[in-house]
Amino acid sequence: MAGTTGFVEANGLTFAYIEEGSGPLVLMLHGFPDTAHTWDDLRPRIADRGYRAVSPFMRGYHPTAVPTADPDQETLARDVLALITALGASEAVLIGHDWGAAAVYGAAALRPDRVSKLMTVAIPHPATLLPSPRKLWGARHFAAYKLPGAAKRFARNNFEALPAIYRRWSPTWTPSAAEFDAVRECFASPGTLDAVFGYYRKLSPLPSASMRTKITVPTVVIAGSDDPVAKPSDFRRAARMFEGEYIIEEVPGGHFMHREHPELFAARALGHL
Repeated sequence: MAGTTGFVEANGLTFAYIEEGSGPLVLMLHGFPDTAHTWDDLRPRIADRGYRAVSPFMRGYHPTAVPTADPDQETLARDVLALITALGASEAVLIGHDWGAAAVYGAAALRPDRVSKLMTVAIPHPATLLPSPRKLWGARHFAAYKLPGAAKRFARNNFEALPAIYRRWSPTWTPSAAEFDAVRECFASPGTLDAVFGYYRKLSPLPSASMRTKITVPTVVIAGSDDPVAKPSDFRRAARMFEGEYIIEEVPGGHFMHREHPELFAARALGHL
């Protein structure tokens, strides 16, 4: 796990982050169940291209502080914008996976002047998703994680649910046991797991203001050809939410394609920086 860890105050919370390199800022946001270490392969590659590559631990994910309230979509978007400022930049390239993708979609919609390029992984624009039996089954955790006691159930037997989730969302990948070490360490910190489940407790079926706003920033979306939930057709349908350049890249792998096929993923992603 390379890189230097730092801390900044942003949007009323202390955020931890890992950084490598110097130059224009590239801010990389992770999803669930994951941490900033999801970018440990891509981050140094970006730094080698002459960028300052920074991957924060998102709100509530240790060692970032535990907030006092569950975050809504607008809070996550404003976290991203506040992090750009706190890191001393006027703008950034944004890369987001899963919840990180939702956050950077919102940030680009709210303040396109702060975002030089947008890159999202595995998540089409949320405002364009159409329900289907496949999607409802794949996203059934959205409802389960709202229930009382969900965090405690998830933590049972040293987070035995983690490998099952990865297998379900990336069915063509067989990760080693070590792939989950960083997540287990993060989630074992007091208060973290409940804060993480707060994203789901606060999630509304109605799109927030930033999710209703079309994005003008040049955008690259990366879809996994083996993703059991988000299909390439979902990303094509999402084009209506973008008024600027909108490029779809399809790579092998499921929801965690950037970890499943790191070399191929990096080649595609770096080609758009």
